[in-house]
Amino acid sequence: MKAVVTVMPKPAILDPAGVATARAMEHLGLKGVHSVRIGKSIEIEIDGADPSSLTEQLHEICHDLLSNPVVEDYKLEILS
Repeated sequence: MKAVVTVMPKPAILDPAGVATARAMEHLGLKGVHSVRIGKSIEIEIDGADPSSLTEQLHEICHDLLSNPVVEDYKLEILS
């Protein structure tokens, strides 16, 4: 089974790396950059797992380990 977790700063949280990247893009000639948000993507491969039995456990791991729920949101995608 493969799962992908995407962790991003919450919309209300300032993203200094995103702001700096947006400015650098404009400096390099890309006009009209409205905003950039920088997060992380985590791929998880689990051998012989049944997706339906692991979904709740994966959500707990995303909440408790892979993201900081105070300032970040996560999205869990089960691919296979």
